[in-house]
Amino acid sequence: MAAINTLREKGGKIIVFLIGFSIVAFVGADLLGPNSTLLGSGKTNVGEIAGSKISYQDFLAKQDEIEYNWSQSNRRTPTSNDLVGIRNLTWDALVAEYAFKNEFNAIGLDVSDEEIVDMVQGDNISPEIRQAFTDPETGEFSKDNVVAFLKNLGEQTPDQRANWYNFEKNLGPGRLRLKFDNLIIKTNYATEAEAEYKYKSESNTSDINYIYIPFLSMADSAVEVTDSELRAYLEDNEKEYQKEEAKTIKYISFDVVPSAEDTALVVEEIERLKAELIESDNDSTFAVVNSDASDAFRNYTPGQLPTVFLGEDVVMGEGAFVGPVVENGNYAIYKVTSMSPSDTYSARASHILFKWASDSDTDKAKAKKEARNILRQIRNGADFAEMARLHGTDGTASKGGDLGWFSDGAMVAPFQEAVYAASRKGVLKDVVETQFGYHIIDVTETKTNVVYKVAKVSLEIFVSDETRNKYFRDAEGFALNASNIEEFENAAKENGLAVKTAARVRKNDRRITGISEGRSVAYWAYNNASLGDVSEVFEIDNQYVVAVITEEQEEGVAELESVRFEVTKKVRDQKKANIIIEKLTGLAGSLDEIASGYGEGAKVYNMPALKLSSNSLTSVGLAPEAVGVAFSMENGETTLPFAVDNGVLIIEMVNKLEAPEISDYESYRTQVLQQRQGRIAYNVDQTVKELADIKDERYKFF
Repeated sequence: MAAINTLREKGGKIIVFLIGFSIVAFVGADLLGPNSTLLGSGKTNVGEIAGSKISYQDFLAKQDEIEYNWSQSNRRTPTSNDLVGIRNLTWDALVAEYAFKNEFNAIGLDVSDEEIVDMVQGDNISPEIRQAFTDPETGEFSKDNVVAFLKNLGEQTPDQRANWYNFEKNLGPGRLRLKFDNLIIKTNYATEAEAEYKYKSESNTSDINYIYIPFLSMADSAVEVTDSELRAYLEDNEKEYQKEEAKTIKYISFDVVPSAEDTALVVEEIERLKAELIESDNDSTFAVVNSDASDAFRNYTPGQLPTVFLGEDVVMGEGAFVGPVVENGNYAIYKVTSMSPSDTYSARASHILFKWASDSDTDKAKAKKEARNILRQIRNGADFAEMARLHGTDGTASKGGDLGWFSDGAMVAPFQEAVYAASRKGVLKDVVETQFGYHIIDVTETKTNVVYKVAKVSLEIFVSDETRNKYFRDAEGFALNASNIEEFENAAKENGLAVKTAARVRKNDRRITGISEGRSVAYWAYNNASLGDVSEVFEIDNQYVVAVITEEQEEGVAELESVRFEVTKKVRDQKKANIIIEKLTGLAGSLDEIASGYGEGAKVYNMPALKLSSNSLTSVGLAPEAVGVAFSMENGETTLPFAVDNGVLIIEMVNKLEAPEISDYESYRTQVLQQRQGRIAYNVDQTVKELADIKDERYKFF
């Protein structure tokens, strides 16, 4: 019965587990209404997957199903932040469903009703069923518990029945995908030749010397790069520079902050409350009723007290009052209502730790002598914090040795006992030994078990409607006076406003540079605007934003300006390589002589026991082509100069060692097969999605 109870309580989680991830979705109900401008304008599809158009209604239907499961699993209503992920995960679910459907149909793959029964209560129980009905106390699975649960299904609550039906509904799709993956995984094979290659790539070694001249050793000014060369390179390497559709947006923002008048109103109110709190006989009720903060009345140990109580002018005691002070955009006042003892003691200290090199008496004596020497200097006037920074050997050294407040059991016994025994603040007379070493200890607050009850009234420094309207009028005036990019930038300059740039904004982006919740801006850019258009005013958090579209990148090969930096580096490095190779070709002799003849920037390196399975060289970095060249060489052979990503190389083969033949490569064949099979499910998923020709047009709706 324990397993059945577990299912009843966690039924929603099982569904999500079956699917493989918590696919969730939500869409505003206002978009469904009869007055929806989206549906009325002919935008009825959110996308297309494998030739199937996904209607807005289908998308919502899927969301309803998944959102229910999500809510059951998480036992709460999704927040606004959850909803962002919910929409994305819903789309992923539809992609998985429609993209694979054609593949399943093409090979006649199916899951019968009999298979479903077998998965639930037959001989081949689904792993999810087995997990759900495994008794957590005994770890044993019982098929009888499954059967009993199904017989009593009609007696369950509507939610529990819905959970089960959704769970059962998703068993088929999950098994279908498993079958499809297994058809490919089980047909994979690693040959004897592949196994032998893996063995040799891990066992053959080469000892090489090489000259390396990094491109960075040559000044960029030594080569000239023209736009025609950049365009030619971009044309020859189009596949490397494929880009999604994107837009560059410039914007100005008016940060909405309280005015002096707004602040004065809060100050006036907090001063009034201060006078009342000082005279109050019921501090807790007063604070809870009048404060904007959730921590209006609570207990504090000395180490938990707000920092405002640490001032030298604060005298702690019942009735002690602090404030008004500004904290995180609020004005706050504090009053100590009472002080009482507790069962837990705490103290505060700083220390300097001297560790010994070993547990030998000699090393311990050496550490103790050093600690006592520093202690003597401190007692003669040296600054404790500075000595801690100079001589401390643990993480507190950078903080002047400060350990902060600590309570019973937080420190090892000898240390705690020494601090707790101190009757006054100050540096202890002798060092203290613990398992970590010798400590010089400065007791900064002696042992206490006092607990403070503190009332706090906090008022937010709010923005009034009048102030907010002023900022809006300023933003609106800016937008009305700028109808294109030039006017936008001129208006910003005249008004002393910083123009910010959000590059490569994509259709479905929610965040843009400098604006965490920038979906409204991206939506406008792709649905209501074109190049050069200036937006109306967006209200985003506590700022008003006006934007203009300055660049548009169509899907396909990137515009030169958007990749100018990367392409310039590639072309410049090619030209540097030609210059370096030409100079090296005219030199002869040993590698050392060639490097000396080349001059500054050329260095000779040695790399022993290089393996073919490696893909980098010391000081060169990633250079798999160079490793391949090395293993194609014979002993004593030297290459001509050749370029890699970061520079030019000449390689000399010193000694190549071939691993001996072995009689059985089976272990290597198994490794090859396991590595390949581990990638199959992901590769299949990506390939099917590529073949599905997915068109994501959710940006038109959300």
